[in-house]
Amino acid sequence: MIRNIIDNIIADKSYSIEDLSLVLQCNDDDRKYLFKKSQEIKEKYVGKKVYFRGLIEYSNICAKNCYYCGIRRDNKTLERYTMTNDEVIEAAMFAYKNRYGSIVIQSGEISSPAFTENITHLLTQIKKLSNAELGITLSLGEQNEKTYKQWYEAGAHRYLLRIETSNKEHYQKIHPNDDLHSYENRVNMLNLLKKLNYQVGTGVMIGLPFQTYENLAADLMFMKEFDIHMCGMGPYIEHKDTPMYSWDIKLLPIKERYNLTLKMIAILRIMMKDINIASTTALQAIDPIGREKAITIGANIIMPNITPRKYRDKYFLYDNKPCADEEAEDCIRCLEMRIKYAGGEIGYNEWGDSKHFLNKLSHE
Repeated sequence: MIRNIIDNIIADKSYSIEDLSLVLQCNDDDRKYLFKKSQEIKEKYVGKKVYFRGLIEYSNICAKNCYYCGIRRDNKTLERYTMTNDEVIEAAMFAYKNRYGSIVIQSGEISSPAFTENITHLLTQIKKLSNAELGITLSLGEQNEKTYKQWYEAGAHRYLLRIETSNKEHYQKIHPNDDLHSYENRVNMLNLLKKLNYQVGTGVMIGLPFQTYENLAADLMFMKEFDIHMCGMGPYIEHKDTPMYSWDIKLLPIKERYNLTLKMIAILRIMMKDINIASTTALQAIDPIGREKAITIGANIIMPNITPRKYRDKYFLYDNKPCADEEAEDCIRCLEMRIKYAGGEIGYNEWGDSKHFLNKLSHE
């Protein structure tokens, strides 16, 4: 039965949330079949290339207070920082000189005229210094239309805004109940980004408190129906300085969250054959070769951390973040070996834009 559902998904025939939920619970031979099919589809539709997005963790200052996040506003144990402009430019130029093709500028969620203008300045400088050859993704949270448009015109062309869970009731359980943490606003922002012609990415955490297999199946359907261009999703890993850490609720064992994440990646690859899917660092926090396994069964994006080492242990969204004590140069050698081990090849000097996005453009 599971294989029939997988075959229906491949053929884009009728399937339901209940069907996807069953596939998420599959074991052994059915799981091998799922991974085999997702690997075949990945190689057919996006190829074996893996694209680098050099990750710059610009600031851990955040106005949000999400119950699961280590850089939440009320975490008083955290030393806050914001990289200098020179440090951001230096990191971006490291990526450019090492043929990464693209960078991601990520930070806590901040909305202010000064923040907007500084990001605009950085985008303009990075584009100028890289001869407009370095692709730029932003992951800077919810902003207004004017800000998104300004950043797009300054050189950003991809935006990642993770919804974390597509179920409104579940969303409200893991966020404070106030205007800063509105499910409707999160969805509206995703629609706005798409309207402004960004390549839009979102994603979810897997193994959250109160989460069901049906929730995760609905997350997959949400991404399919929203028609995302890229996805970044990973296992939920607790952070000791968050409210959720002490909640008295039974969680899936960490290894099960990891295995479930691989299934989510495989199913999404089958459902949305030509989108970009990231192999997230959280996978490596659980399994030393977790990112390689994700690449093998469906992911085609990897984000080497190029944040200066002195800041890395201050940008902990979750505990046990890997590579916090490495320099950017160490990541290059390590990832080259990892990707080769996973049977992939690095798309150096390429933006690696979403084929799904490009295919849509060509048919408009």
